[in-house]
Amino acid sequence: MNLILDKVRQEIIQAIESDRLVLPTLPEVALRVREVAEDPAADMETLAAVIGNDAALSARIIKVANSPLLRAPRPLNDLKSAVMRLGIAYTSNIATGLAMEQMFQATSDLVDHRMREVWSRSSEVAGICHVLCRHYTKLRPDQATLAGLVHQIGVLPILTYAESNPALLSNSLVLDRVIEELHPILGDLILKAWRFPAELARIPSEHLQFTREQNHADYADIVTVALLQSHMGSTHTLANVDYSSVTAFARLGLETDMQYAESEDLSAEMEAAMLLLS
Repeated sequence: MNLILDKVRQEIIQAIESDRLVLPTLPEVALRVREVAEDPAADMETLAAVIGNDAALSARIIKVANSPLLRAPRPLNDLKSAVMRLGIAYTSNIATGLAMEQMFQATSDLVDHRMREVWSRSSEVAGICHVLCRHYTKLRPDQATLAGLVHQIGVLPILTYAESNPALLSNSLVLDRVIEELHPILGDLILKAWRFPAELARIPSEHLQFTREQNHADYADIVTVALLQSHMGSTHTLANVDYSSVTAFARLGLETDMQYAESEDLSAEMEAAMLLLS
């Protein structure tokens, strides 16, 4: 197994270094949304017009605007009103994240199944991030949600590589090891190529640095705790992490026993947040 792992690892690293590994690009609608959000002259009507070109995304933005999480006084039925309720920055981050779902598809059944698993886990982590951010930080919940959605983005090019390399695809243990080792590196490269803000661009690697030192809580801390919570009680290796060694808990002001996750109010909020992304 080690020989195969070393060979695949070396091939992918060489492909990265020589710019032969094709990194995924954001869907067109996400690119346009981010362009509008970064334009100081743009307004909500312009953003709504861009999102309006994608019927499925429009419906999901309206769903987000009507979420009980926002405690809105009345339901909305049109996209423009939804964007006005959420604001440009919030709409942009959520729309970018939701549009990314279409990237997690493949022609091979095995790879397609794997990609959908990655998206499902990312959505769950993103939902937990949203609630943790609101209750335990002064950071932006929309940004925390996007951080959760992109924390495994580096898996995409590895699975694309595996799709054209049957030997790797047929050996799930080796594929898992390759993903574990390389997805953080690739994730950082992808988010840098997408020109994500600095506080998000290193999420793929930083959220796995459980003992990192830092003065204040950041989005990587939120993703770290959300990821560990999503695996709590499972057979995954992350369920065996010694939480007392994870510095993110202290920066968020949380106890390492995760009793907050058992709170009825927080559990309901987390469920509602995950439904936003389904």
